[in-house]
Amino acid sequence: MIGYEAFAELSHSKNSDERGHAAHLAALAYLDHSGPADEHAALYAALIGFLDDSSVKVRAALAYGLLHSRQAPRSVMLSLLQDSAVIARAVLQYSPVLVDADLYPIVARGDIMALTAVAQRVSISPRLASALIGRADRALTLRLLRRDDLRLDAAVLDQLARSPGDDAELRGALLARKELPGTSRLALVHQVAASLRTCRMVKGALSPDRLGRLLRDGADTATAVIGEAEVVEGREAYVDGLMGADQVNARLLLHAMVTGRVIFFAACIAGLANSSAEKVFTLLESGSRAALAALFARCGLPGAVGGLLVRLVMHARIADLADDAAARHYVITVLTEELIAEFEGDIPAELEEVFCYLNEQNIALARKAARGVMAAFARSSQAELPLPPIAEAAPMQLPAA
Repeated sequence: MIGYEAFAELSHSKNSDERGHAAHLAALAYLDHSGPADEHAALYAALIGFLDDSSVKVRAALAYGLLHSRQAPRSVMLSLLQDSAVIARAVLQYSPVLVDADLYPIVARGDIMALTAVAQRVSISPRLASALIGRADRALTLRLLRRDDLRLDAAVLDQLARSPGDDAELRGALLARKELPGTSRLALVHQVAASLRTCRMVKGALSPDRLGRLLRDGADTATAVIGEAEVVEGREAYVDGLMGADQVNARLLLHAMVTGRVIFFAACIAGLANSSAEKVFTLLESGSRAALAALFARCGLPGAVGGLLVRLVMHARIADLADDAAARHYVITVLTEELIAEFEGDIPAELEEVFCYLNEQNIALARKAARGVMAAFARSSQAELPLPPIAEAAPMQLPAA
C-alpha cells in the first residue's frame, strides 16, 4: 500500500526511475480498482498524465503495467501505440485492447518491425493475416504460414501457391497447411516435380527415362490422394477442375484404382458419365460386367480401356489394393498376362499407354513386394539354403620372363 501523498511525490520526482515506478503502480491500481468512482477517475487522470512524461522509461513502465489487460483504457493504449518504436511494437504484439480496425492502417503503412509485431499477436483474424501476407514480405509470410493456430483464407493460399518462383521453403510451408485447397496443393506438387526434374543432384542419380517415370507416377499418386481427400470432404471443385483441364485420362483412372483410391475413382467416373456418385458406387460394388462396361462406355472411354477397367474392378472386389503391395502386384501381373493372351501379344494402339503403365507398375510393385522377403524368411526358418558351390578360379599362369 502507498499513500496518495507518497504517490504524488513519486509522480513529480526528478528521478525518471521513481516516476516510472509511480506510473507502473498507477497502471496496476487502475486495473485492480474496486473502490469509489472518483478514485478510479483520479487514477485514470494519472495514467493520462504519465503519457506526457518526457522519459521513455516512464511511458514504458506505464505500458508494461497495462500491456496484457483487456481492461486497459483504449485511449491510453492508442496513445502508446503512437509512442517510441519499442513501446509501439510491444503494444502491437501484446495488447488485447486493439481491434483489427486499429491494426489495418499500421499493416498498410508500417515498417517490417511493426508488421512482425502484429504477426506475433496471440490472435489474428483471417482478414488481418491476409493483409499481412499482402505486404509480400517473404519472412513475414513464412512466419504466418507456420502458425498452426491461424486460419488463413483459402483464396490467399491459392494465390501464394500459384505465384511464380521456385521457393522450396515457401512450398513446404504451404503444403503443411491443412486448409490449402486441393487444386492449389496439386499445383505445388507439379512445381516440386519440375524442380526435381531440373535438380542436378537428381539428374545425376537417375537416368532421364527412369526419372520421368518416377515423377509421372508420383504426380498420378498425388493427384489421386489429394482427390480422395477432397471428395471425402465434399469439395467437388477438385474433380471438376481436373475434368475441365482434360487431366482425367485412362492412366489416371487406372492408377487411382490400382492404388486403392476408390472414392476418387468413383468421383471421376461419376463426373465423366454425368451420373450420381451413389449409383457409381453401387455399380462398382456389385454391378455385373455388362453394367460396368456400359458405365465406362458412357464415360467416353474406348472399349478396350473400358474392358480393362471392368477386369480391374472385379479383381479389386476381392483384393486389398489400398494397403497390400503384394495384392497390387498380383492384380497387375494378372491384367498384363490377360492382355497379352487376349490380343496374342499384339496390343492395340488404344491400350499402348495403359500397357506401358502396367509394365512400369509391375516392376515397381515387384521390387516393393520383394523388399525384405528374404530377410523375413531367414528370421523364420532355420533350414539351410541350397546354393550351388562356387567354383574355384584356376590360378593365373604368367609366362616366364
